[in-house]
Amino acid sequence: MSFSDPDAVAQYADNLVRQVPGVHALHQMTHVLLAEHVPAQGRVLVLGAGGGMELRAFAEASPSWCFTGVDPSAEMLGLAKRTLGVELSARVDLIEGYIDSAPDIAFDGATCLLTLHFLSAEERLQTLCALKRRLKPGAPLIIAHHSVPSDPLEKHRWFQRWAAFVAARGLLGETAAARADSIANRLPTLSPEQEVAMLEEAGFERPGLFYAALSFRGWVAYAGDAHG
Repeated sequence: MSFSDPDAVAQYADNLVRQVPGVHALHQMTHVLLAEHVPAQGRVLVLGAGGGMELRAFAEASPSWCFTGVDPSAEMLGLAKRTLGVELSARVDLIEGYIDSAPDIAFDGATCLLTLHFLSAEERLQTLCALKRRLKPGAPLIIAHHSVPSDPLEKHRWFQRWAAFVAARGLLGETAAARADSIANRLPTLSPEQEVAMLEEAGFERPGLFYAALSFRGWVAYAGDAHG
């Protein structure tokens, strides 16, 4: 979708539920992983915060946390503000931009959901390193996005399965086959093994898989100390 198209933005939440298996459960599990380490008065960085769905889930579940949400799309940040409403918005700073626009402070935790698969390997590593620099030692980072095997046949097979799921949930537009071809060719996905290696290269420790749903995978990892 175009994240600046008003019609696409208006349909974003409904389409996300159709496209991401168990997206609400993904947000709940992410909160569980954050809550293991984020203190009662903690601050969480949410990268790719446009839409506001995970921000709302986190803010409702932990009423004393504060948040910084970063997203490059002004339209999506507007949707996030509407999703949060007046009361929850009071605990959220929304910033238009990329990770380098986030304050250079030590956050208690961070998330980057359904975002990193849009970035090249070089951009992704830079983003993960910048996230690590903004986390306290031991703070959790939770990521989730498309991650499929590198083998072209296996990659296409997993995207075909995802596209069939989307079609069965009534998302109109491309046929399942065309949708699978489109996303396989468009997204610079990494294999699960590459994902783990990149987290470790960026300075994160103990990456653990917590979410697997067709072509999607999610990991939790922890910021190494300042010298790690």
